[in-house]
Amino acid sequence: MNKEKLLILDGHSLMYRAFFGLPQFTNSEGLHTNAIYGFINMMLKIKDEIKPDYIVTAFDKKAPTFRQKDFAEYKAGREKMPSELREQFPILKEILKDMAINIFEIDGFEADDIIGTLSVYAEENNIEVYIVTGDRDALQLATDNVKIVINKKGMTDKTIYDRNKMIEEYGVTPIEFIDCKGLMGDKSDNIPGVPGVGEKTAFKLIKEYGCIEKVLEDVENIKGKKLKENLIEYAEQAILSKRLATIVTNVPIEMSLEDIKSKEDYDVTKVKETFKKLEFKSLLSRFESDNKEDSNDIAEIKPEENSVSEIDVEISIKKVQCEESLMELTEKIKDFKGVIFVSFFYNDENFFTKSDFTKIYLKFEEEYYEVNKTELNNLENGEKIKIKFKKLAESIFQNTNIKIISHGTKNAYKILRKIDVDFNNCLFDMEIAAYLLEPARKSYDLLDLLESFYNEDLEKFVLRNTKDKDLDEEAIITRNENREILTIKYMDKLYEYYLGNIKEKDMNSLYFDVEHPLIKVLGEMEANGFRINEEILNDLGVKLSLEIEKVEKEIYDISEEKFNINSPKQLGKILFEKLDLPVIKKTKTGYSTNAEVLEKLRDKHPIIDKISHYRQITKLNSTYVEGLKNVIEEDGKIHTTFNQTVTTTGRLSSTEPNLQNIPIKYELGREVRKVFVSDNPEDIILSADYSQIELRVLAHISEDENFIDAFVHHSDIHRKTAAEVFKVPYEEVTSKLRSNAKAVNFGIVYGIGPFSLSEDLNISRKEAKEYIETYFERYPKIKGYFDNVIKNAIQDGYVTTILNRRRLIPEIQASSKIVKAFGERLAMNTPIQGSAADIIKLAMIKVYHRLSTEKLESTLLLQVHDELILNVKRHELEKVKDIVKVEMENVIKLSVPLEVDMNTGENWYETK
Repeated sequence: MNKEKLLILDGHSLMYRAFFGLPQFTNSEGLHTNAIYGFINMMLKIKDEIKPDYIVTAFDKKAPTFRQKDFAEYKAGREKMPSELREQFPILKEILKDMAINIFEIDGFEADDIIGTLSVYAEENNIEVYIVTGDRDALQLATDNVKIVINKKGMTDKTIYDRNKMIEEYGVTPIEFIDCKGLMGDKSDNIPGVPGVGEKTAFKLIKEYGCIEKVLEDVENIKGKKLKENLIEYAEQAILSKRLATIVTNVPIEMSLEDIKSKEDYDVTKVKETFKKLEFKSLLSRFESDNKEDSNDIAEIKPEENSVSEIDVEISIKKVQCEESLMELTEKIKDFKGVIFVSFFYNDENFFTKSDFTKIYLKFEEEYYEVNKTELNNLENGEKIKIKFKKLAESIFQNTNIKIISHGTKNAYKILRKIDVDFNNCLFDMEIAAYLLEPARKSYDLLDLLESFYNEDLEKFVLRNTKDKDLDEEAIITRNENREILTIKYMDKLYEYYLGNIKEKDMNSLYFDVEHPLIKVLGEMEANGFRINEEILNDLGVKLSLEIEKVEKEIYDISEEKFNINSPKQLGKILFEKLDLPVIKKTKTGYSTNAEVLEKLRDKHPIIDKISHYRQITKLNSTYVEGLKNVIEEDGKIHTTFNQTVTTTGRLSSTEPNLQNIPIKYELGREVRKVFVSDNPEDIILSADYSQIELRVLAHISEDENFIDAFVHHSDIHRKTAAEVFKVPYEEVTSKLRSNAKAVNFGIVYGIGPFSLSEDLNISRKEAKEYIETYFERYPKIKGYFDNVIKNAIQDGYVTTILNRRRLIPEIQASSKIVKAFGERLAMNTPIQGSAADIIKLAMIKVYHRLSTEKLESTLLLQVHDELILNVKRHELEKVKDIVKVEMENVIKLSVPLEVDMNTGENWYETK
């Protein structure tokens, strides 16, 4: 029987090889396309050759990896990616998505590590692997079943290596190849190796000794005085280089084989449209016979009032890039009163301490200005220019006679804050307005919003006079400037459109009282950052490593053999063949050992708890210990990013890193919070947490008297529900019954059904159905509310929160029962979860305003779901606690009281 095949494409490596291996050609709109063409052409040919059952592409991410932590100079000195190549990556990724090819890219790891992890996973599942790359580093992954396809000249000349081919050509095994690289180093990655050891010497030594460690053990017998001296002097550097060169094969990737199946039923029409735009005639010919009358070819109706013929990039723009022009603009703005449209552009740095403007475009009095911050930063009299720029910034952003209309202003708040300029006159932010009107939209980039407004692809307008010729550097600059000009020239049109729609949909209060003032609050919180105690973090890493070793040994002792605990295949054999546990679920490749399966086996064998514990602590170590180490910035803090335009419910999310998802179910998980400490020893951390806010919102919007009564009289709502549902006196409710009632209460909020409730409580489906029915009998208006909200969602196509936030729910109109049921659950939950999100946002604004107006030094640090975290000066503690309690509990008038629990501690852990 033929093995299944997995094709793994090394995204960055292949794009580089295509870019430099093919002539630089562009389409008629001036977009560089050679790397995309080479990549797609190669991919289609290799797919035809090996006919993979599964296919993925791995890309590097810009975030630093653990290797930079080990060696700060890793990959230092590399030439910056050419802009002509960089512009092609987003387009390639969209094509891959349209072709149903999964993309993997993970902060903290390189594409090589993802590739290594996927190849090991596939091999363990008896799948043959083909890794296509231009990078010899991948040769270390070669085995009998893992083939490395190295592209050489162009994109079609290739050599395929398995373990035998490696030994035949290089004389070393794939694993020994790592040791060779550790000795000889790698200039492209800035891996130092051992000075004086070249490729020939490295291979000779490893052929003889097998690994670096054995070379160093026998260094006294190595021939050659200088070689011996260097090996002794640079022994640690050799070991470090080996570690840097070693591809990690245990990256925390969440996926199933089903996710990465090679699919041929993707949207061919969409791919063809992209190829037409890119002018890939030969690639288009592959699809000529496919779907001549494709059902997706529906003519778009373009809004007449937004005719694209209006668009052009012809404007007279005054460039501000020297001291004189900087001063002239400052003087002109000083006396100006009115609206200024501003378009900000930032550098590529994600880190708060390194982020800055590249350009700022202004439009006022029918004139356009380009403040080129990059050019200003490069002027010789740097300190003087900084002072002049600050004066300009103050005249624009601190001037109460001026109102700013812009887009994505949160980053601007943070950057201006670093130079002590308070951005206090922003009137409207297009990004936030677009989010309120279209919360499920994928991109809120300003050019994307313009494209939607005009219902056209605007790329054709961004470059002129470049047809049939390559773009030189000047033309590239022109194209980028034209893109930027579009955003400032037509911002007024977008403003009128979004403001009108916000008013029409009765979202004025939601925008101007909640989302808009929140921009500044979040900007301040991101800028404040959360201080990290690195000593505690390192100690936790040691503690987790020891615990991992201990649990590993316990698992091996129980199973009476060593095996790869992270391998589902090997673990499955231990559990279901050796230990003869009941098989819960089988997959195409063997036994399922996912968390759901382990939960069902929990009482069947003591090894199950050990395995669950092992998974928890290994994830904690990789994600929350090593992961946090990589994002501590120069000021000793972590500056997470609060995303205001991501969730469809209105909740904030946190990324780079995600501080809202630190696991707290187990003590070791909770200990991660110990590393988050106050700014100074004389400060203290304050946590303020809404008590059962979603249930209180449900009581308010359902108007159920029985439910409301419990909160008004400060009853234990879970105990009361237990008494009602399980039909026992309130005083006789046990902790077990209360816990079950809690699951019912919160399950109802999320539209839980009998099946899910039976799984959660480990009861029969019949019992679960009876619990839900009894619940709705005791709280009839909750049932009435849910029935009504589903009915309205079917009729209107959306649901709203207390503050009139809208969420479209197209799923509720679906013909599929499963999709429709999902839509109904969304309709039930969104008004509750969304209203809770609106309340905590409003509370943040109120607390921030009070702290600011009363000139207190205490600051907001973090928002985690229904909880606010503050850094408080000890002498301000009682006053801050009063402010937080008053503002959070009185932020909105509901039919039930809002209650806040507050705790303090030297670190975040102690507050809980």
